[in-house]
Amino acid sequence: MKVLLRADIAGVGRRGDIVKVAGGFARNFLLPEGRAIVATEGVAGQAEQMRRGRDLREAQDRGAAEEQAKILAGAVIPVSARAGGGGRLFGSIGPVDVVEAVKAAKGVDIDRKHVVMPEHIKETGSFDVTIELFDGVATVVTLEVTAAS
Repeated sequence: MKVLLRADIAGVGRRGDIVKVAGGFARNFLLPEGRAIVATEGVAGQAEQMRRGRDLREAQDRGAAEEQAKILAGAVIPVSARAGGGGRLFGSIGPVDVVEAVKAAKGVDIDRKHVVMPEHIKETGSFDVTIELFDGVATVVTLEVTAAS
């Protein structure tokens, strides 16, 4: 069954794409949820309009992400956390803590999903954290974790 996607669907396609999907997937998920409409001969113009809107929105988002990346590039972000002897933290520093620290230090709002950390930080010191602001737009910030007094 051919459908016009009204939203981005992982593994299927993006908004404005006309894709061929299984009939059950379309009838049971895409159509009732309003994420797609049946692709008839008259929806080609609507698909083109959706793609143009998507491309324009992506260009704006990419531009905003590049501006944020310039602000954050090479930034040193101080983070204070309670720590015990030997610099071991009581708890850990995760993506939410990084977002709050970046907001406080640089005034840049980022989403926690954009913070790439292999594991939470559990000790004091200096750590590099990657922030992927948009597809292909990433920057690295340095977290200076100190023990709170």
